[in-house]
Order: sequence, then C-alpha cells, then structure tokens
Amino acid sequence: MRYHRIGDRDVSVLCLGAMPFGARIDEETSFALLDRFVERGGNFIDTADNYCFWIDGCTGDESETLLGRWFARRGNRDEVVLASKLGGRPVGPVGPDRAADILEGLSAPAVRDALKGSLERLGTDRVDLLYRHVDDPDTPLEETVRVFGELIASGAVGMAGVSNLTAARLRATEEAAAALGLGDAVALQQRHTYLRPLPGTDFGVQRYADDAVLAEVRRRPELTLLAYTALLDGAYSNPAKPLPAPYDHPASHRQLAALREVAAETGATVNQVVYAWLLGGDPAVLPVIGVSTPGQMDEALEAVDVELAPEQRAVLDAARAETLPGSAETLPGE
Repeated sequence: MRYHRIGDRDVSVLCLGAMPFGARIDEETSFALLDRFVERGGNFIDTADNYCFWIDGCTGDESETLLGRWFARRGNRDEVVLASKLGGRPVGPVGPDRAADILEGLSAPAVRDALKGSLERLGTDRVDLLYRHVDDPDTPLEETVRVFGELIASGAVGMAGVSNLTAARLRATEEAAAALGLGDAVALQQRHTYLRPLPGTDFGVQRYADDAVLAEVRRRPELTLLAYTALLDGAYSNPAKPLPAPYDHPASHRQLAALREVAAETGATVNQVVYAWLLGGDPAVLPVIGVSTPGQMDEALEAVDVELAPEQRAVLDAARAETLPGSAETLPGE
C-alpha cells in the first residue's frame, strides 16, 4: 500500500467506500471485506449518514451502524482514518421523486445534530474527516464554515472536507474560511473517472470534477481530490453493462480502446489502469473504491502497484483530450 498526506494524517491512497455495507451487503461479507482491506495496509474508510436510504427498508443508518459494530468487534478504531458525511440525509418521509426530498442541510443546528447521530451510530467520539456531503445554497457559507471550525476545535471532528461542489462554490468556501480566520477543507470528494461525461450533464446533487474544479485543486496543493464512481459501477469491465448515458458517446469508445491497449501492455485489468491513471495524474486523485467481493477487493488493492510508463499515460491523456460532442473545448490530459 502507498500513502498520501491529508491534513495531518497519512491515509492509504485507496479509500474504501462503505456505502453498501449493512444494506446491500450483509454483515459477514462486509466484515470480511473490511478485514481484508486493513490487513493489506488500507486505513482510510468512507461512509455517510444517509447511505442506502433510497433502498426499500433502509433508513440511512445502515453503513455507519455496521462500521460501529466492526470497530467494537475488532477494537481498531484508532488504526483507521474514518471519513463520514452529513447534510444530505432526507428529513421526513422519502417520496418516489428523490429530487423533491428535503435534506437536513448545513445549518449549524443541522450539522451538530447530524454529527451527534453519526457518532452514536459509529460508536466513536470523533470523525477524522467530515465532509459537507452536498451544497446547501440556503445556508450562509459563513455559518457552515464556523460550525465546522467549532467542531474541529472541540475534537469531535479532525478535518473538514467538502463534496459535490462547483468550482465557484469551492472558491467561495475558501474565501469564507479565510474571512473567518479558519482553516478550509483539506479534501474534496467528487464524481470523477477516466471517461468524461457530455458537457452540461445534470447529475442532480452530485457534481463531477470538470476542468474548472480540477484547476482549483491544482491551485491548492493542500486540497486532495477523491473520486467516487471511478469505475462507473462496473461498466468498464462488464461487457454486458452499457456505459451510463452521459458517458456513452463516440469519444468514449475511442478512450475505451486506449484503456484496453494500455491494459494489454501492462498486464493489468482495465479497472486497474483507471485507478493507476487517477493516482499518477496531475492532480493525483485518490479513488474511493466500491467492492462487494474479495476478488474485487484484490483487484483494487493490486492496482496500487500498476505503474504507467510516460508514453502510456500520454496515449490515455491524448484520447481523453478529444473534443466531446456539444463542446468546442478540449480538456488537457491530467
């Protein structure tokens, strides 16, 4: 395993996403995957206070609650850099139209209440990295930044992170923190992968790392970018699974050909090449891995050892820089 510095902590370059644990993945399997991750040097685990609330019968408690049981059973809480998120949990009944869900938001009372619930479910007195899960334009940024500063000062939160922001809102959070004399976020979690979605794609509350966001991350060396949905839910490796519509365009198919070419040269899988491309780019991006089987876990862990030669990265970057339909711009290779 390799490690990366975020704030004052050294984290494994692979972050294990615990979204399905306790909901779509049973406790025995979840524990086995968590054990395998830490045995192989992983120490960075990611969850949220709302994961899988959209599945019938789930409340959003499941992932954090399962991790709390795992920490209690293994007695290893201090060995893990634990990240969670708040702000995106629905308040009140969840309807069929998720766009109409009313979220807890990022007001000071909401943040304090949400963290209290997370700490109880996780069975811990602190979260090492706490993200603002989604943007909340109805709450002044200063209010949110200030309450995060209070929680960090209290020891209940180690570091602040943000997620699903546009470049403009990312810059605004930096300015709000500076105006208050507080430290800004040290981590940004965003949808990001090798393939590029069509310009103007609307992912709802999710945001992808477009060229403007990447420019902000390059400008701020203290800010680490983490990528979720890095493998497009299996679409890179499963020939029976179509690409998600925003990524299914002629340029993507040429980029997939470049990925397969490099994978054949390295002896790695296409998924591993995607991870290696993220980890070795500019900026370096830490993948949040989603796994449900030991085989998937091993494939991700072994990707850390995949080294792309400069000419292989050049092939991938050149393919990714191709102009997309509906856009006159190209994105330089990262």
